[in-house]
Amino acid sequence: MKNLAIIGGGGWGTALAIILAPRFPRVRLWVYEADLAARMSATRENDVYLPGCLLPRRVEIVTELPAALDGAEIVLSAIPSHLVRGLYQQMLPFLNESMVFVSATKGLENGTLLRMSEVILDVFRNRLTPHVAVISGPTFALEVARLEPTALVVASTDGTLAETVQGAFSGPTFRLYANSDTIGVEIGGSVKNVVAIGAGVVHGLGLGHNTMAALITRGLAEITRLAVAMGGAAQTLAGLAGLGDLVLTCSGDLSRNRMVGVELALGGKLEEIVSSMKMVAEGIKTTNAVADLAKRHSVEMPICEQMLQMLQFGIPPREAIQRLMDRSLKGE
Repeated sequence: MKNLAIIGGGGWGTALAIILAPRFPRVRLWVYEADLAARMSATRENDVYLPGCLLPRRVEIVTELPAALDGAEIVLSAIPSHLVRGLYQQMLPFLNESMVFVSATKGLENGTLLRMSEVILDVFRNRLTPHVAVISGPTFALEVARLEPTALVVASTDGTLAETVQGAFSGPTFRLYANSDTIGVEIGGSVKNVVAIGAGVVHGLGLGHNTMAALITRGLAEITRLAVAMGGAAQTLAGLAGLGDLVLTCSGDLSRNRMVGVELALGGKLEEIVSSMKMVAEGIKTTNAVADLAKRHSVEMPICEQMLQMLQFGIPPREAIQRLMDRSLKGE
């Protein structure tokens, strides 16, 4: 495959353009903001979302979806979860069944509770039969763009498709592992953002390694329970898309979701925190969807429930931690 279209000019989309440019003769990066696109074309730098990282010359910056999609063999979307449905609906007239669609978005659609691959399939319903894969794992955009060794997962119910994307995307510093469990991979990538807000609370309150280790471990148990209840495989959550991504997002200073928890623990107001951020912290929007999914599948998720209580109903972060400790005793 020679032609790649990347939809989304945020930090992750830009990093993917940088890391994948050597793998494709033609890469087009669709950027929503016209002024940003003009600067990126001139300076080869995304000064808003990924400053200091230069885009290779072969990456063409475009602002029109038809131009981005013209001749594309792989369409890789790296956009906030709440925009996926609308953008795919806009792209639909310019798509065809020969294209491969890869979702790099970690999140759930509020209301429908669909995973991103399901949203894409829903948009295409009764129109064409798309080839869809997802990529997820422990990836900070800045470190990927700096060409630091990174490992992640590509998942598709079509094993041949997963291997095709694996071969097309893997390179010297970007290693993909193929997986058939899209449910486990997408649930791991989505719910870990909710747990990461809790990790930020732990850090912001000045609590130590004991607390953080307990939160990560019990958070992984919650994610696994939900994924399995939805038809995913437990072993997927023990891998890069589960444990790996959870550890990164809960412990890394580049984690936006962790930062939200830190700021809340320090007394910040959620509205002010969100308004000060350039990029989306997916965990904020995902928390409601996770709580609804837990109810739908009768899965107990106390950490995610307390994050909901904190974000939606304003209970103090320290009280949220104490509620978790005061729960009735159980076996592991």
